Amino acid sequence: MSNVTPEFIQVGALADGFAPDSLALPRCAELDGQSLRLCFDDDSAADCRLESGGDARVAIVQPGLASSLTDMNGFHASSLRPGVYFVDFRHQGPTAQSLSLILNLAHGRFTLVRGRLPDAAATRICAFDRVERQLELTGVDVEFLHGAVNQPAAAVPPHAPSRELIGMRNRYRYSPTECYEHIYLNDGLYAWHCLEGVERGLADVDRCHYYQVAERLYLFVWREKIIPTLGVILIDLEQMRTDGKIFGYQDGNFGATRNFRVGARASVVNHTRG
Repeated sequence: MSNVTPEFIQVGALADGFAPDSLALPRCAELDGQSLRLCFDDDSAADCRLESGGDARVAIVQPGLASSLTDMNGFHASSLRPGVYFVDFRHQGPTAQSLSLILNLAHGRFTLVRGRLPDAAATRICAFDRVERQLELTGVDVEFLHGAVNQPAAAVPPHAPSRELIGMRNRYRYSPTECYEHIYLNDGLYAWHCLEGVERGLADVDRCHYYQVAERLYLFVWREKIIPTLGVILIDLEQMRTDGKIFGYQDGNFGATRNFRVGARASVVNHTRG
């Protein structure tokens, strides 16, 4: 038995650990050169042009939720299934913000995930103080903005919250050296445990969110409370693969962020049905 005490690490160190022989999906060029009108469910809209060089040009047609795209200047797209894309944007706005677009062109709908990391002061509020002040235990904030592609938002239903992962215990192999298990506990919490890798032996229970994107395909988002971390992942239980990204601070001085792509081979260990 090892006597080494597991230690929490910053997201920059996590990214370095995941990098060698990562199973993240390659960049997909299918969206290069395409123009999309993103129509949000508050009746705002934006025209988004995805250039072949990875540039993103956005024009706000109607202000509102669509204005969240105004600082975009680049993107990285990948695809787990035909017609479904994970588009992660680069932007010129605050460095502690993140935008990821889940596009389901087969059904003409999208979800934009907007995340924000807490600053140093908010990160250092202890758990007891957060409880007393009726704050969430995590300082990482997230919004889910829904809409339709090239048609009014009311024309198609949004990606709906899902409970289909709840009760599953899944294992995810991200690289030859990095392996985790997740236990999806209920509508708002999941447990993670590092079996192999730079966080080996670490485990915690954190806030999470689930949406169904297609049949047996789910958007899973988590927000960690100890090290400010946002994870945005697509989980495909048909192909048993995942695709997405992890976002957080490079190190403990809060001066820079790290946004890195991840992907894994998945397996279901067991499923407890309530």
